[in-house]
Amino acid sequence: MLDASKNVLKLIEDCGFKAYIVGGFVRDYLLSKKSNDIDITTNATPRDVLKIFPNADISNEKLGVVTINYNDVRFEITTFRIEYDYVNNRRPSKVLYTDNLIEDLKRRDFTINAICMDNNENIIDPLNGRDDLKSHTLRCIGNANMKFQEDALRILRCIRFATSLNFNIDEEALNAIKENKDLLKNISYDVKRHELDKIFTSSNAIYGIKLILNLDLDKSLELNNLNKVTYTDSLMGVWAVIDTCKYHFTKIESQEIESIKMCLKLDNSDPYVLYKYGPYFNFVASSIKHDNINTDLLYKNLVIHSFSDIDISINDIVNIINNKDVSLSDVKADIEKQILYKSLTNNRKEIVKYIISNY
Repeated sequence: MLDASKNVLKLIEDCGFKAYIVGGFVRDYLLSKKSNDIDITTNATPRDVLKIFPNADISNEKLGVVTINYNDVRFEITTFRIEYDYVNNRRPSKVLYTDNLIEDLKRRDFTINAICMDNNENIIDPLNGRDDLKSHTLRCIGNANMKFQEDALRILRCIRFATSLNFNIDEEALNAIKENKDLLKNISYDVKRHELDKIFTSSNAIYGIKLILNLDLDKSLELNNLNKVTYTDSLMGVWAVIDTCKYHFTKIESQEIESIKMCLKLDNSDPYVLYKYGPYFNFVASSIKHDNINTDLLYKNLVIHSFSDIDISINDIVNIINNKDVSLSDVKADIEKQILYKSLTNNRKEIVKYIISNY
């Protein structure tokens, strides 16, 4: 990936422009971490870049951003720029191109994300990001209050980087987060959820959650029950505990959340609960509750795993109850429970006898 990046830099430089790898890739490279996040900054304008890479996507040309695919690697190439007049605490309304790399770096969020690498793998670090990498510190570039007021999402990004890198947040940034936390209400739920998902799925998620709670961000983010969240591999498990209708989820995600919420209220070793909700949702719920339950094994040992395993058909049941004022679903559930609890043998003759006796 680094070789592909250097090739892109060379192609731009061969046309007379400056170009550097910047941001996440360089940060992770210096931390000896793998990274798929490759941004390139250049004094070439989007139209200049398009001449070099004719298949480039320039749909974000107004912001000076071009996206290319080179050797199956996605690159975001951004023109050196200065940003003005942020709107709704999120995006600049005006962008001015510049030929000055340092001016471009100053507009960025944190020092550790403003380190550059040239085509010879030399590190360019005018804002001393490497010092903050060594001290494991997240520090805003320039005035922290101004940075968060320009783009309130930087507050969540700060928590996300601190979480994923296990870094401390410097005092000025911490105070600025506290001062500006209510600006998060101006950010769309979808954008906020994108950052929160990264925090919640980090192996260091509990640290990120503690930061959110300690900085009193849960109220600004409208996250209920965040103090009840324990570590789980399931992202939807976290959202099930938070239990908020403010954030948007797909239909499948919503169904998963509802299933986990139900399992949280139930005995996850109960045969009928395992049968109805399956081993995964019960496992997630039991892990959240810190119960040491092998739901896979318990599920595997169930007498039945679906109604098709039962030695009677739905039509048979309908014929037996013969339009009595009885709910078919109630009879079906009762039979399932009796068999699962081993109070009834899974044998057609025995099941028919049970239905006639009880319904």
